[in-house]
Amino acid sequence: MALRKLEPASPGPGDQSVNVGRGTRKRDEDSGTEVGEGTDECAQSKATFRPPDQLDLTDAELKEEFTRILTANNPHATQNIVRYSFKEGTYKQIGFVDQLAVHFSQVGNLIPKDSDEGRRQHYLDELAAGSQESAKVVISETEILEEEEEPKEAEAGSQTDVPAAEAPEKMAREESMIPKQPKERKVTNKFNFSEMASQTFNNPFRDRACQTETPPRTNFSATANQWKIYDAYIEELEKQEKTKEKEKTKTPVAKKMGKMEMRKMTSMESQSDDITKVTRAAKIMERMVNQNTYDDVAQDFKYYEDAADAYRDQEGTLLPLWKFQNDKAKRLAVTALCWNPKYNDLFAVGHGSYDFMKQGRGMLLFYSLKNPSFPEYIFSSESGILCLDVHVDHPYLVVVGHYDGNVAIYNLKKPHSQPSFRSSAKSGKHTDPVWQVKWQKDDMDHNLNFFSVSSDGRIVSWTLVKSELVHTDVIKLKVENSTTEGLEGLQIHTVGCGTAFDFHKEIDYLFLVGTEEGKIYKCSKSYSSHFLSTYDAHSMAVDAVSWNPYHTKVFMSCSSDWTVKIWDHTIQTPMFIYDLNSAVGDVAWAPYSSTVFAAVTTNGKTHVFDLSINKYEAICNQPVVAPKKNKLTHVQFNPIHPIIIVGDERGHVTCLKLSPNLRKMPKEKKGQEVQKGPAVEIAKLDKLLNLVREVKPKT
Repeated sequence: MALRKLEPASPGPGDQSVNVGRGTRKRDEDSGTEVGEGTDECAQSKATFRPPDQLDLTDAELKEEFTRILTANNPHATQNIVRYSFKEGTYKQIGFVDQLAVHFSQVGNLIPKDSDEGRRQHYLDELAAGSQESAKVVISETEILEEEEEPKEAEAGSQTDVPAAEAPEKMAREESMIPKQPKERKVTNKFNFSEMASQTFNNPFRDRACQTETPPRTNFSATANQWKIYDAYIEELEKQEKTKEKEKTKTPVAKKMGKMEMRKMTSMESQSDDITKVTRAAKIMERMVNQNTYDDVAQDFKYYEDAADAYRDQEGTLLPLWKFQNDKAKRLAVTALCWNPKYNDLFAVGHGSYDFMKQGRGMLLFYSLKNPSFPEYIFSSESGILCLDVHVDHPYLVVVGHYDGNVAIYNLKKPHSQPSFRSSAKSGKHTDPVWQVKWQKDDMDHNLNFFSVSSDGRIVSWTLVKSELVHTDVIKLKVENSTTEGLEGLQIHTVGCGTAFDFHKEIDYLFLVGTEEGKIYKCSKSYSSHFLSTYDAHSMAVDAVSWNPYHTKVFMSCSSDWTVKIWDHTIQTPMFIYDLNSAVGDVAWAPYSSTVFAAVTTNGKTHVFDLSINKYEAICNQPVVAPKKNKLTHVQFNPIHPIIIVGDERGHVTCLKLSPNLRKMPKEKKGQEVQKGPAVEIAKLDKLLNLVREVKPKT
């Protein structure tokens, strides 16, 4: 918008009068007549209207234009709003600022007269007023008629009665005098819209070619759907007619046989209902019988403590308790173990095969310590199960990973053996075996979420959205320094094969991935293109990685190269290295101590370490199965009880109790209370790590 300054030198009305005075005086002088001096005084008084501080501007300065832009921005609106971006993990400034400033607002109940609701209320008011007036008129007319009829009835007392034919006419006249209230006009709902094709009474004709011929002003898709529904109804009617004809043609003997079959079906259904009613009672009875059968084992589990530990030099033993096995899983190896987070006596066992040439079916079994003779739940699968995990908040949901690359979710509340949700080729299944799965926290929309790692190099996040598994590739593993050039200069990367992973206990986005090449990658959910750190961990495939449950910097790894290594994730070299003289299948931290962990090897031994007692070798080396006939595959600590479970290649799960030396607690000092808790465990492990940092670790 351009504004021009006012020109103060332009002639005004006063100047015109001055000029007129001057011109008059000049003409008077020319004519020889003299005029008084009052004209000059008036001109001088009018010329003094000009302000004394007014600028004297040239013509160029007066013609100069100054541009001013008027905006609708709120001068009081904040311009530096910063909010957190969950996608990038940082705070970012918001570019858009709301400039709206509300000066006045008031909630009213007025309705426009032209609206549907306004017209409707006006119509109802008129209707109510009209009905009142008509009622008054009817009452006055009926009173007049009654007064006129009374003398007539008195005079016609002796006359004959009114004929019966006139009575209905009189009733009709009275009814006609009563005003009828008009029906209320129905207001159409503009939000409930339906297409014109669905409102037609006459269906369009169908020709031979496309079976649907839509007349003008109809929708083709709606018409086709109408004919589909019509055809479905016709087929159903034809089936019903055929069944009726068959029943008519049946002989009496066939009819009796059909009735007998129906009775059998109903009897079977009633029997199944009766069985379901007594299932709980039968399960309790079975547990009572097993408790009597294995009473000595139950007593050892509850009360037995190895007294010989007092005479051993800081060494312990493992007491065998129960052995869990099932005939259906006799030839399948134990490929996964997991305790239920809610029920401490219940654990899940995954059965499959690690042999490429012996792939087949798989089994998912749930055993309870209260009934070691038979599983609580049995699920079968077409492909072998290699890993599983139980949800912390929903302990009835179990996710499993299969050898064929699929992932599935089983629901213990549903009795059928099929998974409730399962991936497919369309939903992004893995192309190689899935080696590990882990439940994660629900997403922002409260949908269930879990991660999986496979030999195809993909780490995938799976989300359960509307009864469907939706996948997102978090990161793709690539072998470092393995880039080759292909045709036309294309960069070809060698895919890394993931074998194990574990998420940090406190930092949600941080996790570790072990590979077949022996590398361990520290990754983040926020970065899908590169790794945070790389560890040259092992010379063979990494079988397991696990963060310490107490110390946030420490994790452990095991491999087929016979070694178990303990790491500080801020340092590229291991803090402790242990050679177990055989391929290590699995490792697990103890839930009650930051320095105790267990490992199982293929020679059938279970090794238990306590770094606070002996940081150079295990304090327990005990064979559990025959070394040449069987191999141990997995181990897990119970979260509450002092027991561990180990699985082997023949499908057996053995429960072992830790002796007192393997679960030592801090000793009481005179006049001091025993300190317990995570802080004590962290300090205990920190002390060991500081010693190792000062001295080179021994192998």
